[in-house]
Amino acid sequence: MADALIIGAGPAGLMAAEEIARAGHKVIVADAKPSVGRKLLMAGKSGLNLTKDEPLDQFIANYPDPAPALEDALKAFGPKEVVAWAEGLGQEMFTGSSGRVFPNAMKASPLLRNWLITLAGFGVEIRTSHRWIGGNKFQTPSGEVTIETKATILALGGASWSRLGSDGAWITLLPSATLAPFKPANMGFQVNWSPHMKRFMGSPVKTVVLKAGEKRVRSEFVLSIRGVEGSGIYAVSRQLRDGAPLLLDLLPDLSEADIRARLAKTSKKDSLSNRLRKALRLDPVKIALVNEFARPLPDDLAPVLKNLTITLQGPRPMDEAISTAGGIRFGALSDQLMLHSHPGWFAAGEMLDWEAPTGGYLLTACLATGLLAGKSAADYLSGL
Repeated sequence: MADALIIGAGPAGLMAAEEIARAGHKVIVADAKPSVGRKLLMAGKSGLNLTKDEPLDQFIANYPDPAPALEDALKAFGPKEVVAWAEGLGQEMFTGSSGRVFPNAMKASPLLRNWLITLAGFGVEIRTSHRWIGGNKFQTPSGEVTIETKATILALGGASWSRLGSDGAWITLLPSATLAPFKPANMGFQVNWSPHMKRFMGSPVKTVVLKAGEKRVRSEFVLSIRGVEGSGIYAVSRQLRDGAPLLLDLLPDLSEADIRARLAKTSKKDSLSNRLRKALRLDPVKIALVNEFARPLPDDLAPVLKNLTITLQGPRPMDEAISTAGGIRFGALSDQLMLHSHPGWFAAGEMLDWEAPTGGYLLTACLATGLLAGKSAADYLSGL
């Protein structure tokens, strides 16, 4: 029998396990996959962005309408605390020019390895290939098993990247009234490209401002055979998902008047592509986007170049999204992240109904809510 059972061995679950074990309680962590931290390891393949170095109020503002419990968790374990925690696991950290914070090693594997050593030192037992089927029951390669416990922490992730363990299948095991529907977050969008765009697939679109509703982001994105993706698209994905059109300012450093003046100096005998290239230094991929989405072209090109509408066919499938919104509603939880419907059961991480952009916000909130759930469970076990 364990004092505490953690279901899910991602960042939130492991953080909860560490906090409870530090308080002197026996902890078992169960995970459906054969190894732990799979989504964390995948995130580290492109550089493990743990957090963002910016003032806490500014940091929290990146979470739309954060619930008080989430805000409290982030105030207790924000960017500075994440850096200190990672350094405590032997990871030297650096801050990039954008404020994003990474381990010098860039990968997640050294941090995860040291973290698992720390957890083992506290006596935390990790059981893999244990798929939760409700209550304290699990399906394992040896059959169904039950793990007796006094407190349970759910940290099963959201509903994206099912091959890494976040498949959202747990929603059938909790009361429907506690749940908000899943939605993709930080995802690409489908575009039905014309054949002439084929040679531009994989090309970056740089130095643009993406507009979606009230959101304005100066960034870049990538054209793919499936549509558009990359940091700029992810930054406005919530607005696009909720119905806002995508507009591009292809020349954010020029006004409409500047564009008209420069084009007026070109020869009408030149092709449009040559005029755009010579007068405005538009690269081939931007010119291709104009031809794809703005024909028939008006005489006055300036408004088009400042507000090029990209026709989208909706978000890519949720399983391709970096993260998801939806999950356990904060209204179904106490301020200590305990389920009102299940005394002694707590929840943390991406399975909670919050949303955040990429850039360190996702991992920080998973760690912060894992820590809060762990502290709350430890207090519950101690009768506090």
